[in-house]
Amino acid sequence: MRKRAAGLLTLLVFVGLLAARLPNDVMKAGKVDAANVAWMLTATGLVMLMTPGLSFFYGGMVRGKNVISTMLQSFIALAVISLVWVVFGFSLAFGDSIGGVIGDPRTFFLLRGVSSEVHASLSPTIPLSLFVLFQLKFAVITPALITGAFAERVRFSAYVLFMVLFSILIYAPLAHCTWHPDGLLRKWGVLDFAGGTVVHVSAGVAALAGARFLGRRRDHGRHHEPANIPLVMLGTGMLWFGWFGFNAGSALAADATAISAFLVTNTASASATVAWLLCDVMRGKKPSALGACIGAVVGLVAITPAAGYVGIGASIAIGALGAVVSNVAVHLKSMTNVDDTLDVFPCHGVGGLVGMMLTAVFATQGGALRGDTHLLGVHLGAMLIVVPLVYLVSAALYRVVDAAIPMRVSAADELCGLDRSQHDESIYGARQDASNDPVPDALSIIKAA
Repeated sequence: MRKRAAGLLTLLVFVGLLAARLPNDVMKAGKVDAANVAWMLTATGLVMLMTPGLSFFYGGMVRGKNVISTMLQSFIALAVISLVWVVFGFSLAFGDSIGGVIGDPRTFFLLRGVSSEVHASLSPTIPLSLFVLFQLKFAVITPALITGAFAERVRFSAYVLFMVLFSILIYAPLAHCTWHPDGLLRKWGVLDFAGGTVVHVSAGVAALAGARFLGRRRDHGRHHEPANIPLVMLGTGMLWFGWFGFNAGSALAADATAISAFLVTNTASASATVAWLLCDVMRGKKPSALGACIGAVVGLVAITPAAGYVGIGASIAIGALGAVVSNVAVHLKSMTNVDDTLDVFPCHGVGGLVGMMLTAVFATQGGALRGDTHLLGVHLGAMLIVVPLVYLVSAALYRVVDAAIPMRVSAADELCGLDRSQHDESIYGARQDASNDPVPDALSIIKAA
């Protein structure tokens, strides 16, 4: 392990020295718009806030002995994916198109050619370097979303390796296909304003594959109290706030589209929050803070692909319908043996799919509904290709990673908790003494093993 760490550290330094020697040219066109730059800097910061927000959102839901590990799985993406993106991730997503499926890794290798100048096709009014930063934050949060599915049982080092491979082999091609001017899905006419397919469907489907591959937690089926619901609420607030940059920033300009996207994002989340609580009440539950938080996030997921294409009325419907369908999906999942710990697939996967379909239904052109059944067919066809493809590639990646580094921790480590077994830390200090999450005794560990 120490030799491996030393090797990676050496590689990191070498890459930095190599990057310092590369020339820096750029394809110039147009003029930098100061107002757009100011807004996109703000939006980029907002989207960056979403990943720490996700760490609080997920961390508060798991048991006390797994809070730190769960939060770190989101937080580490900021560091690891930032480096991958700089070296060749951005180039794979937005480099010169290879068959409309993937970018040429040489185009922007180590950000060669990326500067404060605009780019003819990618960023006509803002510096290309700013576009790189904005898109980076999307690449960061996508693999972090997956972690909720296999929380409380995944080995940290194996997850980091999976995250890198997912970003290269799934996220980058999807981003290229959907957002690059020559991307295959974009040329088909698929509308995905801010990542319904690229972010949420891909993360949700990969999460389902991960939950199935790693199997159920050893005490799956027992009722677990979330460690800290106020943490979940804090994370939800950070996500809701950051999502304004996620969606409104995807206009890439300080214009009417950004304002509309901002408005419909807030409205859809509000609608979904209320709808989720009403669904719970209709099922005989009490309205809960946890339910309100989950509903809010589902509304944000559902409106993401539609944010730049729909009006305020449609956003209410999209938020409500997304919440209802995801709520039903969570209920149905609980009747299966799939242990998707934090319901990533029912909320992000299903929510993203609903959002993509409703984008085709409610998308406007010139202020009026398109009324275009062809668009609905295009979206349905794209999802029928993307979903199984992401699932199969993700399943293969889990197997590859597991062969290199066993992905699941041992029974003893799982019972002890990942905070201690993976990171030698605990939210309880020297020993875990929370009343609902006691330290397992030696006999319990031996029996579990």
